[in-house]
Amino acid sequence: MTETGQHRPIRSYVLRTGRMTPGQERAFQEHWQNWGLEYSKRLLDVDAVFGRGGPRVLEIGFGMGDSLVEMAAAEPGNNFIGIEVHRPGVGRLLHSMAARGVVNMRVYCHDAVEVLRDCIAEQSLDTVQIFFPDPWHKKRHHKRRLIQPPFVDLLVSRLKPGGTLHLATDWENYAEQMMEVLTNSELLANSEPVGCFAPRPEHRPLTKFERRGERLGHGVWDLVFTRA
Repeated sequence: MTETGQHRPIRSYVLRTGRMTPGQERAFQEHWQNWGLEYSKRLLDVDAVFGRGGPRVLEIGFGMGDSLVEMAAAEPGNNFIGIEVHRPGVGRLLHSMAARGVVNMRVYCHDAVEVLRDCIAEQSLDTVQIFFPDPWHKKRHHKRRLIQPPFVDLLVSRLKPGGTLHLATDWENYAEQMMEVLTNSELLANSEPVGCFAPRPEHRPLTKFERRGERLGHGVWDLVFTRA
């Protein structure tokens, strides 16, 4: 509740004010006009933006974008949309796209809830993926976690029937919460037996943090669910 008595949505992120490197800034200046998507309260014409049809994959919170660029490079027939609120990460991704010659991706630098609500049509996505969202590990901050029932309902509404929702986290407590929320969704079915996590699909690249975690014996939990 705010001082004016009006409710504001609880954000799952805190905007950091870290500076962009010269390379990230240059990538923004040179490539945003080609690959960037400006938020507006109207539906995105995905086929027009990409100049073609094709399976649509949306990733929320791609960080620095290394794994997303790798996936887009490996699957040139798919049309990827990335959403990230932090400008340095978007700049890094644009730089990596240019360096790798990746052209099958477009990017929002905006709040994911607003983009999904206002820009993405219902039943229009083949895959939604969210890898290693902020775990907000302190119990009093769990309300800030991205994966909550209302947000999952929004995600599911944008998936085509038969579409895939793929989550991953390296926090066991958050993985358990994710499993509970997704299992309780009437329109989602686990690709594995009820209550079981999925093995990491080969198409999801290992991040450097994940490799380091594996060496330290840390776990990673993937959840792959299908929309009815």
